[in-house]
Amino acid sequence: MGTVTQTIQAVPINHYILLASLLFTIGVMGVLVRRNAIVIFMSIELMLNAVNILLAAFSAYRGDASGQVFVFFIMAVAAAEVAVGLAIIVMIYRNTRSIDINILNKLKG
Repeated sequence: MGTVTQTIQAVPINHYILLASLLFTIGVMGVLVRRNAIVIFMSIELMLNAVNILLAAFSAYRGDASGQVFVFFIMAVAAAEVAVGLAIIVMIYRNTRSIDINILNKLKG
């Protein structure tokens, strides 16, 4: 376990922050720009993974395992989100024969 912490601490924290910022920005752009429901869910997962990278990196740098515990909780929430999200996408596709979120306005009335 000590070699993993030493390896993580050998890389400057700025690199982890830059990587997580890049991944989070790509995820935000995917949510804002794309209209496909599956791509939007994938972008949300990308944002959650960016947060997981930061939590694990800061946890290793501080030598405190609480950040890694939060990573497990985030992964559990992400797994539940995927299950519910895919069920919603399947139901939307059955009703509209498309997964474009702009078509969801037809379901209102």
